[in-house]
Amino acid sequence: MYEFGRIKRLPPYVFAIVNSLKMEARKRGEDIIDLGMGNPDMASPEHVIEKLCEASKNPRNHRYSASKGITQLRVALTEWYKRRYEVELDPETETVATIGSKEGLSHFVLATIQPGDVVMVPSPAYPIHPYSVIIAGGETTSVPVGQGMDFMAEIEKAYKRTWPRPKMLIINFPHNPTTAVVEGTRFFQDVVDFGRENNLIVVNDLAYADLVFDDYKAPSILQAKGAKDVAVEFFSMTKSYSMAGWRVGFCSGNRELVGALIKIKSYLDYGMFQPIQIASIVAFRGPQDCVERYRQTYQSRRDVLIKSMKAAGWQIEPPRATMFVWAGIPEPFRQMGSLEFCKFLIKEAGVAVSPGIGFGEGGEGFVRFALVENEHRIRQAARGIKKALNGKA
Repeated sequence: MYEFGRIKRLPPYVFAIVNSLKMEARKRGEDIIDLGMGNPDMASPEHVIEKLCEASKNPRNHRYSASKGITQLRVALTEWYKRRYEVELDPETETVATIGSKEGLSHFVLATIQPGDVVMVPSPAYPIHPYSVIIAGGETTSVPVGQGMDFMAEIEKAYKRTWPRPKMLIINFPHNPTTAVVEGTRFFQDVVDFGRENNLIVVNDLAYADLVFDDYKAPSILQAKGAKDVAVEFFSMTKSYSMAGWRVGFCSGNRELVGALIKIKSYLDYGMFQPIQIASIVAFRGPQDCVERYRQTYQSRRDVLIKSMKAAGWQIEPPRATMFVWAGIPEPFRQMGSLEFCKFLIKEAGVAVSPGIGFGEGGEGFVRFALVENEHRIRQAARGIKKALNGKA
């Protein structure tokens, strides 16, 4: 009856198929270990929760807030960048608080991309990276991402083969889903220089800044010389502070680009519930041992998963960052494809993981494990997978 052009351009949500099978199995009383969605399972910091409760009791905080975030929250974010990366930001013009980075990135693209504009996006990709462009009426061209690849060379090749020339590049390091990382700031400097030479807007999604392992340190694109001429970076408190449901994110960098997001948000929302913003200030300025505790927990879970899967006969490269493990489907099962393999794991192993095809064609042949269960459950998942692999093979 109705035609919704933007909605029709969105592909079927593959993850919904796996989620539906998982829920059906649970309704039958089956114990399904869910390593699919990257939904942090650890409690938010206690001192942050306490501040939220305190601020919630003040009626003044029940009113509309500021769409770009209250001043002290933006100041606290700039303090984080200074402390962490030696990057100076103006809290008034070079950063804006968003309702999670997903909302922020979606509206940023909506504000800056016109119908017909081309955006380079990773392949495979966190879905909102390409889908935000589609929703805005733009077109995408893919940049392959994976372990051991020369990302700068891939960006240059994608740019040269695309016409009309791309207006924007979206990158995401450490990368979801492949867990690929870049060393130091050299890559980001090359990207910034390339963006300046070609009048290209550059967006980096730094969601996993703190979930790094084996002494790896994740750089910020804003550390690159001239970054604020062309680039913005998104960060959220979801992973670093285990505050997924709080929906607190930020966009920082070039003031004209940040200003575009500030303007469109002023028409669309009144910002987050103010007590959440106040509590987030405490997260940034309070004790940071919680961040290290979360990091250590994810690293320990990673180690358990890699070791347990090896014992199950599945060799997987350990990631150096993120809360995920990106695994090539074992050879005897590869012809099934990632979606059918995920269905197989739910049925035969009682384990739910994310199919690589859900992250685009570049993800086919892989599945993604999310480190969102405790070590006992991860070992249990590996035992179930071992039985399933041996039974099928």
